[in-house]
Amino acid sequence: MDTGTRRVGGSPPTVQEAVTAGEAFLRAHLRTALRTARQIDQVFTDEVADRVAGLVRRGGKRLRTGFVWCGWQAAGGRGDLADVLRLGAALELLQACALVHDDVMDGSPVRRGAPAVHVDFARMHREDLTHGSPDAFGTGAAILAGDLALAWADDLFTEIALRSPRGVCLHREWRAMRTEMAAGQYRDIRAQALGSSDVTEAVTVATLKSAFYSVVRPLCLGAVLAGADESVLGALRSAGRCAGLAFQLSDDLLGTFGDPADTGKPSDDDLRARKLTYLLATASRLASASGDVQAGVVLAPGAEPRSDADIARMRSAMERTGARTAVRAEITELAAASVDHFASTGATTHTVREFEALVRRAAGGPASTAPGEAS
Repeated sequence: MDTGTRRVGGSPPTVQEAVTAGEAFLRAHLRTALRTARQIDQVFTDEVADRVAGLVRRGGKRLRTGFVWCGWQAAGGRGDLADVLRLGAALELLQACALVHDDVMDGSPVRRGAPAVHVDFARMHREDLTHGSPDAFGTGAAILAGDLALAWADDLFTEIALRSPRGVCLHREWRAMRTEMAAGQYRDIRAQALGSSDVTEAVTVATLKSAFYSVVRPLCLGAVLAGADESVLGALRSAGRCAGLAFQLSDDLLGTFGDPADTGKPSDDDLRARKLTYLLATASRLASASGDVQAGVVLAPGAEPRSDADIARMRSAMERTGARTAVRAEITELAAASVDHFASTGATTHTVREFEALVRRAAGGPASTAPGEAS
């Protein structure tokens, strides 16, 4: 793919072409980042930076590059396509930071089909080091690994913003996104600590923690690159919020009913910890409305950890109350609304179709996700 201002074959490239080119750029950038790290300290590079790079290389859906491209095209696709790829790479590095820290906070053992970073550090401590707690070492080292991923993301973004005539506007989007991520993560662990079953709270967490930085801000960053006006940005924010919520709701379903061989992570973590998801909140609401006392008891806050039998009963309750079906219907409605909002930007038919396919992939679950292609 040409990464300059010329478009492939005289027509707009596809999302998949942009994602493929973005992947190549990301891998090249990781090689550069590792060379720089080695100049600072070899041990740090071998034990920390290489783990961050490994997590990033293990994949994910790479949706964010696609949404940057869609926002850029919706605003006319003006400027250097290489900056679209750079922004996509910066967002993937930011995602790596979020995943590492999220796994520490949730105590998740697996990510993208391999041991989570804090778990791998704890294993290294047990095998190679001699003093202190392996778990404490794993937690501390993983926090530093996540911080490094964030630094790499900020460094790459700064390179883009400094040379862009729209750098101030780009920075406004980036700055807001980082604060939204932190707010969403805090609301997530707070809701869990409260034992909340509130649907509104679940939507707030999903919006702040996932919808904004997964879709809304990538769309707007791409559009700002192309010089979008406020009317286009407003439509993209609406489109992104709907698509982002559909994405998170789909992830909730995968986190409860998905096959770990496909998702690359356990399918019972959220249930075992009774995390407030929209799926759980909906099941609790439907159990109360229908008078299903047994489901209400199973889904209510209780003593942790929950047993395998408890997890099975929670899944059964989510099926019996109709929550799984209701959430699937909500995903379909959100995805359709997202495409309608996106079309209102005046984007070409080609771009709207590409966006629709990307939203379908984000919210489509296992059928549209290759093995190991977890978030």
